[in-house]
Amino acid sequence: MSTPTLAHWSAGAELPGTSDRYSDVTNPATGEVTAKLSLASSSDVETVVAAATAAFPGWRDTSLARRTQIMFRFRELLNERAPELAALITAEHGKVLSDAAGEVARGQEVVEFACGMPHLLKGSHTENASTKVDVSSIRQPLGPVAIISPFNFPAMVPMWFFPIAIATGNTVVLKPSEKVPSSALWMARLWKEAGLPDGVFNVVNGDKVAVDGLLTHPDIKSVSFVGSTPIARYVYETGTAHGKRVQALGGAKNHMVVLPDADLDLAADQAVNAGYGSAGERCMAISAVLAVGEIGDDLVDRIAKRTVSLRTGDGTRGADMGPLVTAAARDRVSGYVDAGEAAGATLVVDGRQISPDASGEGFFVGPTLFDHVGTDMSIYTDEIFGPVLSVIRVDTYDEAIALINANPYGNGTAIFTNDGGAARRFQNEVEVGMIGVNVPVPVPMAYYSFGGWKNSLFGDTHAHGTEGVHFFTRGKVVTTRWLDPSHGGINLGFPQNV
Repeated sequence: MSTPTLAHWSAGAELPGTSDRYSDVTNPATGEVTAKLSLASSSDVETVVAAATAAFPGWRDTSLARRTQIMFRFRELLNERAPELAALITAEHGKVLSDAAGEVARGQEVVEFACGMPHLLKGSHTENASTKVDVSSIRQPLGPVAIISPFNFPAMVPMWFFPIAIATGNTVVLKPSEKVPSSALWMARLWKEAGLPDGVFNVVNGDKVAVDGLLTHPDIKSVSFVGSTPIARYVYETGTAHGKRVQALGGAKNHMVVLPDADLDLAADQAVNAGYGSAGERCMAISAVLAVGEIGDDLVDRIAKRTVSLRTGDGTRGADMGPLVTAAARDRVSGYVDAGEAAGATLVVDGRQISPDASGEGFFVGPTLFDHVGTDMSIYTDEIFGPVLSVIRVDTYDEAIALINANPYGNGTAIFTNDGGAARRFQNEVEVGMIGVNVPVPVPMAYYSFGGWKNSLFGDTHAHGTEGVHFFTRGKVVTTRWLDPSHGGINLGFPQNV
């Protein structure tokens, strides 16, 4: 059977690529090449952006009532077919089916938030601010906007942005990771079925050529990005240098503080869940557990017992944890395990030694646990983006806070304690954007905004929530004086929203 070729989506239809460059799309659990992906040429980027530009005036002027009806229809279709999308995610990313289904559900929360856009876009009005002068404020869309999304959440991360962008009247060009392109194309077809006008949602697949094309294109008004910190910095600096509004979410090194009064069984459960879920390929994964005081040996023992019980394998076979996304990712993570062992950390559970439940040559590293990790070791300083959990022993709460605040990242953190005063102090003192109290992965609901501090965010606007609405709109203030009243005709029919 021939390998299919994937390309782009433009103006409501599949768009074949014009370049002679391709990349492989693989099933990480088996190593099998499942598709070829056409990497966009500069001409392809121009075509896709032109479709978004042409569609913008009509979509901007479409009533909020109609936009909301289409958003609700997309929501209903996604609810009906969520298992299809979850299966696509598992096939290309490798995360287990339950994790993929959870990703779709969390993305759907933003769709549901965007269904309330008429309320969120309400302006303000002051009558008679001056004599016979009224003042009002309104928010209007930007134009064509770009979304550059990572491999680790092929559906959820794009859905952090495009429901709000579309509901506020913008048109969208989505550039998914070339490792996981099928989810974006699947969602494009779903939008068309929901009744979204052609050109409002578009997909361009590719690599740096596509990214640079979007960052520098004069018709693209904003860029939303999620990925590693070096690339986030590049996206922010390049996009803003070309006059674009940019929100660029970068990397992370998330700490979990466990105080001596904490429920250690709960803490161990959650450290395992947050450290090894999605094979650690989450920007909100816990990678550093700070054991405070004399609890270190007991906590590590509890985490280790849970770690060795996990089953690693093909995500369609009921495994607890799937593979890493590529062979290069597997080799990179294995290299960090080698480095941690060489640096003198205690390797409690070695994920290099597993026998995964999978066919073929998948990209597996099993759950790995280190103890007695030093803050100068690469397994602590670097974002590994794999199933490697490090335990750092600290003597006091103050030492834990100082360590977190000295870190260049500030994405997410958590504290486990039964002391309300300690938790309240922690949330006040820690220099991190998202905080969990006895919650290890504190990803906020869609009506709050997602984003970190320090090198975890470039630009000052977080994703979704009210900050997302403001990011995809611009404000106007209108001052009005009408000297003479005017009257319309007579119509006794009940007024309708159309």
